Amino acid sequence: MKTASFSTLLHAFFHEWLVQQRNVSHHTILSYRDSWRLFLRFVSQRQTRPVATLSLAQLDAGEVLAFLNHIESERRVSIGTRNCRLAALHSFFAFVGQREPLAVSQCSEILRIPMKRSVRPAMCYLDPDEITAILKQPDRSTPEGQRDHALLAFLYNTGARIQEALDMCPRAIRFESPAQVRLFGKGRKERICPLWPQTVSLLKALRKRQPGPDDAAIFINCYGRPLGAAGVRFKLAQYVRAAARNVPSLAKKRITPHIYRYTAGVQLVAAGVDITVIRSWLGHASLDTTNHYARANIETKRKALEGVDSSTRPNTPPRWKRNPELLAWLDSL
Repeated sequence: MKTASFSTLLHAFFHEWLVQQRNVSHHTILSYRDSWRLFLRFVSQRQTRPVATLSLAQLDAGEVLAFLNHIESERRVSIGTRNCRLAALHSFFAFVGQREPLAVSQCSEILRIPMKRSVRPAMCYLDPDEITAILKQPDRSTPEGQRDHALLAFLYNTGARIQEALDMCPRAIRFESPAQVRLFGKGRKERICPLWPQTVSLLKALRKRQPGPDDAAIFINCYGRPLGAAGVRFKLAQYVRAAARNVPSLAKKRITPHIYRYTAGVQLVAAGVDITVIRSWLGHASLDTTNHYARANIETKRKALEGVDSSTRPNTPPRWKRNPELLAWLDSL
């Protein structure tokens, strides 16, 4: 029994398994593609042979472990990125193990390579004065500034992931009361988020200044093309640096578009919104993810502590009283 060629298996994995059978999102396809590009280039250089001549047998667990060590030590990727790369490799070798009985042992070894655990840092989020300071930075007299102001307000209002916001088109929004937007998140999950009247006004003004088809992206660049996530991160960094002159606390935080998502979740928790509602609002697959927002807000923790029944709190330690007789006895020893 002959094993199918590696190129045939990789083609089947992307086109038959991921696209036709699992119908994964375009972003997942791109992520898996990038992981395989890096892995194959690494193995090619390590074995000094062209990528086109690599066989399945040459992509063993030793090569995978060497690749993971390489991207961590030399490319300086985070543990989260390392685990994402490994997930792409795991997915392929699980697919191969089902198709090629002769490769089961090799695939099993690779599938036993574990995800690496890491310390989860405390969640970073923005305080109200920091949000206000950043929102003041875009020059709303220009199309670019008006767009950036509307985008940042939208992110804070909805807690949307950056790509969810950039993919949004006018037909996904109901501008009439009660205003809302339909977002498409990870795993093709759809959710509805309410919109503040102020956010609706900003989006309407943006549409009026930059009209376009109902099925085209609202947030576009100066060439009329959909805005990219990298461009948003670059502009946000500029606004944060400018805002930090008035609000110094911003200089100590690493602010990315995703921080607006964290901030929305923390503010919902602080407002007393039920955790299951927040899960639906943010589109989390697991309630465990949402619970991180409940643990993040120090002010919420402080209020909870103040609400503890005073009778159950530790008593004030008694004040020490000077006892002359006791001191005289100690001195006599």
